[in-house]
Amino acid sequence: MISAVADLSVVVPVYGCRDCLTPLHQRLVAAIDPITSSYEIVFVDDRSPDGAWTVLEDLAAADPRVKAIRLSRNFGQHAAITAGLAAGNGAWTVVMDCDLQDPPEAIPRLLERAQQGFDLVLAKRKQRVQSSFRQALARVYFKLLNTFMGTHLDGSYGTFSILSRKVADAYLSLGDQDRHYLFVLNWLGFEQGTIDIEQAERAAGESSYTLGRLLRHAVAGVFFQTTNLLLYIVYLGFVVAGVGLLWALWLVYLFLTAHPPTGYTSLAVLILVIGGFIIISTGVTGLYIGRVFQQVKGRPIYVVDTIAQQTERHQALRAKASRREVESVR
Repeated sequence: MISAVADLSVVVPVYGCRDCLTPLHQRLVAAIDPITSSYEIVFVDDRSPDGAWTVLEDLAAADPRVKAIRLSRNFGQHAAITAGLAAGNGAWTVVMDCDLQDPPEAIPRLLERAQQGFDLVLAKRKQRVQSSFRQALARVYFKLLNTFMGTHLDGSYGTFSILSRKVADAYLSLGDQDRHYLFVLNWLGFEQGTIDIEQAERAAGESSYTLGRLLRHAVAGVFFQTTNLLLYIVYLGFVVAGVGLLWALWLVYLFLTAHPPTGYTSLAVLILVIGGFIIISTGVTGLYIGRVFQQVKGRPIYVVDTIAQQTERHQALRAKASRREVESVR
């Protein structure tokens, strides 16, 4: 039975990787057993469409260290991580994906590095198992993100990490509806360490991040993790206004020298440029207002549907059944 406070919690958001779950559980147990007997594995089913919940129920029924949480609908990876952090009670918490691309065998190294005086440790992938197109998009995305946010985030990092209880509690104290795991950790600002890992091929299934979802995720990251974009729009507005003033002075000069420009081409271009800028800036401002509307409604980040976990009564019954089996064999 898990103690009131475990030494280690492992939080795994689950979506689209049903066939990975059993081998993931086996490798987690094999990796963690040598370093501590006081741990828990928290699987959060983000309403995976491939029947992952059935597998999680079986794992929870067979292993008292497993706690399976099913959300009421698909809330997204980062909401699922938040649900797992809230359900875990470990002094240290590991967060990792369910697809086995990040090796569970690296958890002892994460813990060892954290115990050297770091509140959180991130795993850096020495190489990315992705297409060249996606890697190029990731580089452009993080370049834009760092420009707008004034940060130095590295696209080589994923969710595979370990947090102290202090960091996990600080993460849970934030009420942001729009959240990204790495962005929040960066904002919290605790002492951070790093280890290098080798990323493996996805063991089963396909990534839920299609190109469309990646683009939406990128837009949300650039727009809604900072308000600096509004400041850039103001700067651009001054540039457009300055160019317009210079253009107006040039036209006045041509008129006074009796050489005014013929036709309406210049006027049409000017109207289109200014009109396009106004529409874009108004649209961006509207997106921010929409996010404010979502935030002020105060809805929860996630809603739990079902929890599968062995209770003390279940564990006692299983222990009694085991003793009976042993006695019958004797």
